Amino acid sequence: MSDAVTTFTLAIPQSDLDDLNRRLDQTRWPDAETVDDWSQGAPVAKLRALVDHWRRHYDWRRCETRLNALGQFKTTLDGLSIHFLHVRSKHENAMPLLITHGWPGSVMEFMKIIGPLTDPTAHGGRAEDAFHVVAPSLPGYGFSDKPTEAGWGVPKIAMTWIALMERLGYARWVAQGGDWGSAVTTTIGVIRPPACAAIHVNMPLIFPEADQRVDLTDFEKAALASLTYYQDKDSGYSKQQATRPQSVGYGLVDSPVGQAAWIYEKMWAWTDNQGAPEDALTVDEMLDNIMLYWLPATGASSARLYWESFGMFGSVKLDIPVGVSIYPKEIFRSSRRWAERHMSNIIHWNQLDKGGHFAAWEQPALHVKEIRDCFAKVR
Repeated sequence: MSDAVTTFTLAIPQSDLDDLNRRLDQTRWPDAETVDDWSQGAPVAKLRALVDHWRRHYDWRRCETRLNALGQFKTTLDGLSIHFLHVRSKHENAMPLLITHGWPGSVMEFMKIIGPLTDPTAHGGRAEDAFHVVAPSLPGYGFSDKPTEAGWGVPKIAMTWIALMERLGYARWVAQGGDWGSAVTTTIGVIRPPACAAIHVNMPLIFPEADQRVDLTDFEKAALASLTYYQDKDSGYSKQQATRPQSVGYGLVDSPVGQAAWIYEKMWAWTDNQGAPEDALTVDEMLDNIMLYWLPATGASSARLYWESFGMFGSVKLDIPVGVSIYPKEIFRSSRRWAERHMSNIIHWNQLDKGGHFAAWEQPALHVKEIRDCFAKVR
């Protein structure tokens, strides 16, 4: 099997963009919600405004050009062609950093942090803060291949990412992630390959045990309330994707508005906003991300990761050096007290006062500082 790493250039056919516009024009809209909030999902008026911008003002070629300028590559690992961004720093002794996105995100989440990480002196940092950034697209996401057989869950992805870093020639590196990226990064930490010096997560997979649910601090009470809300009111998407990803995939792959609504609602639910997702992310930023689901038709293949691995979310023992950043609007938040039962070597812990689930996207400056501060301990 070839171990070649090849340059990947995005060049979406104009016919695909014309097809998207045709589908947008022919949308069959549902009736409006019967409430004046988001409790039934994305409101029709909000989604219509998003789609109108998509149809009349959005420029995919701008996004395509930006991705091509960064440095996109593909390589085949375990029979699957993996797409990844690879941006090397000009600074000597830069630390290789593997960073992994989740659902409903993509490598677009990292657009605002790649520059500061790889070229810190141009963004208020020091040369010794520099990283070489490797940002792969999860299997079945973006422009990575879609698995054609079962088995591509988090453990296999973690092993594949380890093999990717080895193929790129990195003998010592660190890993970071949120959402599914947190699960993959945590699993890399469990595997603890000799080349991985430390990990950092912004959604720690730590859940309190029964004896830790007494004498709760105010932070812990709020964290448990958020977890209860998620389970009761916000997790329907995960149950559907974990049990019937193929069924939901038909609508997502066939209807751009369906795919957009499926993602846009989470931009509202999981960002640190004042009532609208546009408070945290621009419409173009959200559409760039949605396009990385629509264009490669990954509605079903991305959902399948939930079928493969959603049941594995839970606290695990970590002895590797680990850093944790807690953003206030994250879905799952852990106190340090809860985490210390499972993480024996915490080298960085910080609770921030703003930011949500998409930390790199929403608060890039804060997130860059968290990554720098954490991994400075193992340089």
